[in-house]
Order: sequence, then C-alpha cells, then structure tokens
Amino acid sequence: MRAYLDFEKPVAELEAKIDELRSVDMSASGDLSEEIGRLEGKATEALREVYGQLSPWQKMQVARHSLRPHCLDFVKGLIEDFTPLAGDRKFGEDEAIVCGLGRFGGEPICLIGQEKGSTTELRLKHNFGMARPEGYRKAARLMELADRFGLPVLAFIDTMGAFPGIDAEERGQAEAIARSTDACLALGAPSIALIIGEGGSGGAVALATTNRTLMLEHAVYSVISPEGAASILWRDSGRAQEAASNMRITAQDLLRLGVIDTIVPEPLGGAHRDPQAAVAAAGEALAAKLDEMRGMDAAALRAQRAEKFLAIGRRL
Repeated sequence: MRAYLDFEKPVAELEAKIDELRSVDMSASGDLSEEIGRLEGKATEALREVYGQLSPWQKMQVARHSLRPHCLDFVKGLIEDFTPLAGDRKFGEDEAIVCGLGRFGGEPICLIGQEKGSTTELRLKHNFGMARPEGYRKAARLMELADRFGLPVLAFIDTMGAFPGIDAEERGQAEAIARSTDACLALGAPSIALIIGEGGSGGAVALATTNRTLMLEHAVYSVISPEGAASILWRDSGRAQEAASNMRITAQDLLRLGVIDTIVPEPLGGAHRDPQAAVAAAGEALAAKLDEMRGMDAAALRAQRAEKFLAIGRRL
C-alpha cells in the first residue's frame, strides 16, 4: 500500500480512481483499459507537477517518508559479500550505525551507514538512526582499518542527528563525534558520502567529511532540524515550515553553495515509489565518483578533502 503525503492529494485521488476501475468486473462493465490509461497519464502528469515544485518543507517530508529506502536496502542492492563488523572495542555495539566490509563493483570496500529501520521493531532496534558514542567509535575503528588496508569508504547518511540522551552524553558523545570526523579527514583512502534521506547535524558530518558528498534528489542536509531551529529562533516548533524555507536544506541549494558535489536523481515521485531504481541510480553515481579518485595517493586524497571543506564558506 502506498502512503501519501499531504501535498500528494491530487495524485492520491487519481490513483484511487484507477484502483477502483481495475477492481471492476470487466465482463459486466466492458473494457475499461482506455479510461485507465487516460487516468494513469493524468496521474503521472500530476505527480510530475507536484514534484517539480516541492518546497523545502515538502522535501523534508519526502526525505522522512516511511517507505523510503534505508541504508540496509542500499547494502542489499549494491554490496556483495557484505560482512558486518560490530563493537567499538571500548563499550559495546550500537545498532544505529551499520559497519562492515564487502565488494562494490567487484572491488573491496569499507561500508559505514546509519540505519533508521523500516518497521516499528527495527526502528527501536536501530534507535531511529540516532547513534550513541559507541556507534561513532565503531565507525572510527572501521575507518582506521580501511586506511590501513587502502580500502575505499562508502558512507550512507540518514539520521536526524546523534542521540541526545543522558547516557550518550555521559559516555562522551561530543568527543566521539569529533574523533569520527577526525578519522574521516585522516583517511588515506578514497571516501564518498551519500545522503539518502535526512542528514542531521554533527551526527551526519561525523561520517560525511569525505572526498565526495552526494545527495539523493529529495534528501535534506542541515545543521539542525527545522523543528529544532524554529524552537530556538521563535520558541515555536510549529514554525518549522518557515524555518525549512530559510535554512537551505535541499540538495539543489547545497549544490549551489558547494556543500555537496552531486545530486543523484530519484524516480518520479521520490525514491519511496521505486526503491530499486533509486538504489541503482545511487550505485552508478558512487561508481563514477570512485573512478574519479582512482590512482590518487594518500597525500593527494587528504589534501583534496581538506580543501573541499575549507572552501565551503568562500561561496557564501
């Protein structure tokens, strides 16, 4: 079953009519294929019109869609022989961050990703993609391993932010995020981050300080959620839509500002309408970016990565 967002009402009405016609007994009503085809064309056009003019807040809703593909969907579709590795060797395991080794395009890689979960049970297991310190220390451990063996690092970003609980603060959340960011910068191997849904605050940057940063077309990336920004600025989280419109959170804005390098197109109507196509498009974009860095030595990769982030503010 499809889950429609508020602004998709025109599409929902047309597709409901199509489903109704398809359920009609053809023997009693005659051939309805022509009418169904006409309505399908109207639904496609309505979808194209709606998604051609999404506001930043609407893009935030698409990025948070419950049926949008998550990290493990990209792992399943793109990574062969994936072997998960767990634990930070200091405290424990954090299910919000998935780490492991595998093959992408036949070549060995290190994978780090934030997993939100697709069902209530899995969302609780993965803590809605919000990692504690041990998650970031696990990521740093894997990046150091990748550096030692010269393995490219692929990071899949999808989080509202790092977990803000008391237990996380007690175990050094800020320090763990800083060390993970530092591990990203120190990598002597190629690194690529792909923002697949929501890239929130330092919890995203801790894994996305990479040579190349890609975003799916309707993903978002920001220092704070619109709700959080509205609460701070106006003491009113109900003004989140207004905050989103002023925060430059969309892939299109961030490409212009030089924060990201590439926008990966999504299927018409968002990645949640055709997850397999979205995963395939992401795979092609990741492969192209890896090819760009083929042959670069460790010093050149570190220098390019540092310059990339130092240059971001120069466009503002």
